[in-house]
Amino acid sequence: MTETIHVRGEGGAIIAMDLPLPEGIQERYDSGLLQRVHPDGAPWHGAPALQPPGPDTGDEQGEGDPSATGSGRPGVNASKADWIAYVVKSGRMSAEDAANFTKADLIDLMS
Repeated sequence: MTETIHVRGEGGAIIAMDLPLPEGIQERYDSGLLQRVHPDGAPWHGAPALQPPGPDTGDEQGEGDPSATGSGRPGVNASKADWIAYVVKSGRMSAEDAANFTKADLIDLMS
């Protein structure tokens, strides 16, 4: 049975989506551009149900950083989008603000 969630889109609309999210939508969610909400638009405070099952460390593509295993912190070779998502999840700044920094700046900010 498919689980349905509601997200607030970049334009502010509330959209019902079935899990798992399509790859492009998942990337926008991870970067903070989409936010999970209740059907009425109230903020969602539950556990995130948007990650695919199983570990997702990035090691398959050589992007993992052994010192970051289990911390949620992306490896140095991870994409800028991964670093933006990490900064947003830490609460340091919005995705829009983080996108204005270089990847190196984001790494320094979180070190």
